[in-house]
Amino acid sequence: MKRFKTNKAMYQAIRCITVLSISVGILSVISCAQKVESNEDVSPKGYDLTKPVKYNMPDALTEISGIAFYQGKPDMIFAEQDEDGNVYSFKLGDKQVNTSKFGKKGDYEDIAICRNQVILLRSDGVLFTFPFTEVKKPEIANVKKLQDILPAGEYEGLYADEKTGLLYVLCKHCADDRTTKTSSVYVLALQADGTVKQSGGFSINVKEIEKITDKKRISFHPSALTKNTVTNEWYILSSSNKMLVVADADWKVKTVYPLNPGLFNQPEGIAFDNQHNLYISNEGDKVSPGNVLKFNYKIK
Repeated sequence: MKRFKTNKAMYQAIRCITVLSISVGILSVISCAQKVESNEDVSPKGYDLTKPVKYNMPDALTEISGIAFYQGKPDMIFAEQDEDGNVYSFKLGDKQVNTSKFGKKGDYEDIAICRNQVILLRSDGVLFTFPFTEVKKPEIANVKKLQDILPAGEYEGLYADEKTGLLYVLCKHCADDRTTKTSSVYVLALQADGTVKQSGGFSINVKEIEKITDKKRISFHPSALTKNTVTNEWYILSSSNKMLVVADADWKVKTVYPLNPGLFNQPEGIAFDNQHNLYISNEGDKVSPGNVLKFNYKIK
């Protein structure tokens, strides 16, 4: 043990140790605060995008794309995949999957259910609709094919508002968007017979995404969208950009959350249930199965 020649020297040593301890404590607090802030930075309020409940899909849904709920009820999820003209319905965690055929093979991208109508979106902007009562049948009858409704382009995102009866169709690649640095959203009014009427549109300013992410010349390619009814915000998913964009009710971009490629292999579908839980579907590949990730809603 070191001996001090004077009391003064001892007090100086004690003071140095005290200052050092306080400094270490402050640094620890700052470090913890930074960790908390970092965690919040990657997740919208009420969710933790780093801690999902994972449900692996059967082989038939390796290329799962869009997902939807009937009136937001979480007991049954409805999905489609990229190639087959089928609608799949199943309980998450259950191996039994019901398959209903509605059309020929094609590049189908999303599904929505609104006012007892099921709506499917093909990548060329063609819509298919049929009554919800048909969804459990092996072969679906009374399918309407709606063409020449949307401008030429590649479409991937579809959202249906049960209250208003409006459909929101998000363009992934449209000619006008390239020059204006926007992503177009077309609004359609769903009719009782399953047809639709044009009802205006909106656009997402890609420059706002560039500003928030501090990245220039982003080629934004959205793959799905849904609405958070708690906050009235739009959640726009991009698989190729590995990001979740949150916009306000008027489509002004508020926040951009990066998606961890380790969790989000190829995020193609997004939906909320009526308990405000968030679901994101991921396409699989030769190594990994497709999956649905559930993010439980937690009030902070």
